[in-house]
Amino acid sequence: MNRRNFFSLTAGAILGTNLPSGEPQSPQRDAGLKFTQQRTGAGPFRLPGGASPPHMLLISADMVSPDLYHPARPVSKHIRIPNIRSLMEDGTFFSNAFCTVPICAPSRASYLTGRYSYIQGNSERAPEGLETQLRPDDVVFPEYLKAVGYVARQIGKCHVGTKKFLDAFGENDQPWDRWSPPVFDDDDFLSYQRSLGVKPQKYSREIVFRLQDRKTPGNSAGGWIVQEDGKPFPLEAQYSYYLGKKVIETVDALLANGSGKRHPMYLQLDIFDPHQPFSIPAGFEDRERELRAAISVPESYTAAQQRDFQRAPNEPEILDIYRRYWGIYDSEQLLNYRVAYALQMEIVDHTIGMVLTRLKELGLYDEMLIAFISDHGEMNGRRAMVDKGVYLYPDVLRVPLVIKTPRSVPRKHATVESPVSLLDLSLTLLDFAGVKPEAKFDGVSLVPYLRDGEGSEDRTLLFFGGWHVGVNFACGIQHRTSDGRRYLYSYNCTSTFDELYDLDSADAVNLIDSQNHKSVRAELIRLLGTALQADPRWIGFWAEFRIARFDALPKEAGDMQLFTTSS
Repeated sequence: MNRRNFFSLTAGAILGTNLPSGEPQSPQRDAGLKFTQQRTGAGPFRLPGGASPPHMLLISADMVSPDLYHPARPVSKHIRIPNIRSLMEDGTFFSNAFCTVPICAPSRASYLTGRYSYIQGNSERAPEGLETQLRPDDVVFPEYLKAVGYVARQIGKCHVGTKKFLDAFGENDQPWDRWSPPVFDDDDFLSYQRSLGVKPQKYSREIVFRLQDRKTPGNSAGGWIVQEDGKPFPLEAQYSYYLGKKVIETVDALLANGSGKRHPMYLQLDIFDPHQPFSIPAGFEDRERELRAAISVPESYTAAQQRDFQRAPNEPEILDIYRRYWGIYDSEQLLNYRVAYALQMEIVDHTIGMVLTRLKELGLYDEMLIAFISDHGEMNGRRAMVDKGVYLYPDVLRVPLVIKTPRSVPRKHATVESPVSLLDLSLTLLDFAGVKPEAKFDGVSLVPYLRDGEGSEDRTLLFFGGWHVGVNFACGIQHRTSDGRRYLYSYNCTSTFDELYDLDSADAVNLIDSQNHKSVRAELIRLLGTALQADPRWIGFWAEFRIARFDALPKEAGDMQLFTTSS
């Protein structure tokens, strides 16, 4: 049997009219219950058989605003990302995909485990005692792939603790467990730069915001770089380019030693860009001029500027904390940020293009499953804020999600509009590998969405805040109403102000006090209350929510002290 027929059988097994049924397709290969860790019994799963697992590549970028990729956003038409768009054309774009928590570590923990995470903050700002790394007994989905014979390799950022990455990718993995890239202390990277005859980077133009006195220099968002001797800094020496090169070298090595031919490969490229601080090398001068002519500041920034950056009447306090933290009092500096951010995304696309080109040269692209995601979104200047945080706003929750299936798997729809979550990534990839986990997952496999072009509109997708620049244990829910509009409702434990946003708005405003949305607000409050009450993990949120929103919730008798007695 040749390779194409082999993958055709895989396609039929995965996306055939009778699947996914959950039934073994080839009972004679079902050897019963297996485990990712045989000694401890961790990660139980079954391998029904009947499918040949494809090579897989997962590419994650860090902190990607919908402005940079979403067709519904006007700014996106000015962003040159031909390689990402080619994946969207060859695959399926999920236009309403969301993260669970708009912070790096919690979001990554969620999509790696397929579960809402107990991690509520990044390690850099967390107090002692707050968990910021995955526990040793957690199982991330690459561990399942490794257990069924995949050769698993990872390049780039980790930020959930290195222990689980070593479990999944082996002791030679080199994940970096912090928010920013090690451009000054990654020995291999610095050696690579020296091999190019390039000296370390410094800023030639730096984006620096202001402290609250509006005079003292504050946070740096990076900017345009040169070599430390002032010479132009080439793209080939930039960190994202280096990561792409390492992926190519990894694939070449696995094929050369035969392991990539005898076994399916799972490759994971975790890029830090386009997250600030930016590092824009030489060669983008023309693009910068074009973007400056096309990009302006958001209307909500202008509105904040007109009220002298004071809080809006129905704005939660946490947003004011972040606005003062960033100190974007100069609209020109915000424009610099938005242009640099767009350029940084184009560098990400260039890196992805390098990898895709090599896969095509090796004849691997057509029959490889390739997914592109981001861990969370970005404010990109809205409300005089950039980056993300512990607040629930459409732009920090929206993420790109593109899945290109093997060519032998018929693609039914180029775009799926049904709401999905990064939680769904793990079960989807495991489904293609033929793995049926026995453990509890909060996500669902997107194989039916890929097959049918749609999924449930009634899914309960929850969102949470936590600990970051500020502290805001928020909880929220999205829902599509009968008129077809999608809304986000957010309850903030640190504020008396709730939030209600139109998820389809390009510059969303808080509709919580809108009389036209009174019924929408009431419906989403009830839905969130039902979801919080149904899961013991959210009992702390429910304990407060049922008191704070008592008038809007169904009245049920019950002991709120959680005190029980035997009958």
